Amino acid sequence: MRWFLPGRRRYRRRMILNHDTTGSGPAVLLLHAGVADSRMWEPQRALLAQGHRVITCDMRGYGDTPLTSEQFDNAGDVKELLDSLRERPVAIVGASSGGNVALQVASAWPGLVSHLVLLNSAFALPGTRSLQRFARREDALLEAGDIAGATELNVATWLGPDADDDARELLRTMQRHAFQVQLGAGEDIHQLAGPPIDLGAITARTLIVSGGQDLDHFRAVANHLAGRIPGAKHTQLGWAGHLPNLERPDEVTALIADFLAEPSA
Repeated sequence: MRWFLPGRRRYRRRMILNHDTTGSGPAVLLLHAGVADSRMWEPQRALLAQGHRVITCDMRGYGDTPLTSEQFDNAGDVKELLDSLRERPVAIVGASSGGNVALQVASAWPGLVSHLVLLNSAFALPGTRSLQRFARREDALLEAGDIAGATELNVATWLGPDADDDARELLRTMQRHAFQVQLGAGEDIHQLAGPPIDLGAITARTLIVSGGQDLDHFRAVANHLAGRIPGAKHTQLGWAGHLPNLERPDEVTALIADFLAEPSA
């Protein structure tokens, strides 16, 4: 699984993530899911850019950011990107594993983050049977060299019933590319855990979004986070699967924009 990482070490980071910025105003950083890359935010960019400086980036091994042999952690990469852009404070919107990275940043550097939006965020709770079953099926397909089959499994699992054909093709393209890059790197990957998450240390105004059509694991995570992040608001979307911003883009964009308009905590 791509959500649970090995232990920490000290290292020097040398890469700035591939990124793009658009618009002007308060900064908002969009962190993609582990089955996608920065292209998943295209439905949100234009509207959010009307009042914000919108930053999108590709984590290592996704989109246009390569995997190299140097040690790294995703939260450290994000912090270095924001430092290079001289952005603080920043709102962060994170989907799935991108939500877990957002939690690390907001916990380790609370003064850096004004608002936090978590769309079906990953978090290190024990996996439910449905998540374990998905992981076993994905592992078996990848071990058999069936990248196409593993890609289709991810598309079927992570997009809810409201996703249209264009959304499914986009996710298929992003996931297939990520598999090709990451499997092509072989064993020469040195990804570290990054900073631990202390939910009680988060000071950002926080919105947690969960999907009624998502795996039960992520609904459990949303409830856990809502009960432990100070002042967090939890919105449950009964129609949503794991990637609601691709399933009902306009509705989720409006939800994010309305929340970002609220004064920071």
